[in-house]
Amino acid sequence: MNKNEKQVVEIISTNYQLKRLCEILKESNLPFNYYIGAGCITNTIWNHLSGYPLTYGISDVDVVYFDNKDLSLRSEQKFTGYLADKIGDFPFQLDVKNQARVHLWYEKKFGFSIQPYVSLEDAIHSWPTTATSIGIRKEQNDLFNIYAPYNLDDLFSMIFRPNKRMITREIYHNKAIKWQKKWPKLTVIPW
Repeated sequence: MNKNEKQVVEIISTNYQLKRLCEILKESNLPFNYYIGAGCITNTIWNHLSGYPLTYGISDVDVVYFDNKDLSLRSEQKFTGYLADKIGDFPFQLDVKNQARVHLWYEKKFGFSIQPYVSLEDAIHSWPTTATSIGIRKEQNDLFNIYAPYNLDDLFSMIFRPNKRMITREIYHNKAIKWQKKWPKLTVIPW
């Protein structure tokens, strides 16, 4: 584990809510690959770097998994319910998504179709910014697994850079405006 990865683990471990969710997921012995990822991780790191409360600006917590054997919405909802029951009182909305089924609803939500992802890591590669393309999970041996395909430099430098694999200019622009208001120290890289 490199220095930035160690820092991610240290910071996430001080966010009681994310630490608790990591434990619940680990203890669940899930039959598929999963991560807690995207904005909740990025926001926690930026809050730490900005001197804000670690939960500031976090509206939801993304739990992503990959189960290409069951693409049903019902299964996704069942897993969401299971996690909600396990975690009980939780200040954030749980946004649980089977990345193997994203292609089934993506066009309706975002206006263009995508190819099915081939893995959970393939999905993370397409997330909107380099800093939010991150997933973390606690393994059975209590070590953390971090997946960050664009490394962690932009995350720790508070750089908001588009990942143009799938995001549109408009979506990126709107996210940049919203997030720079919350974290004024962000450096927004133009499209």
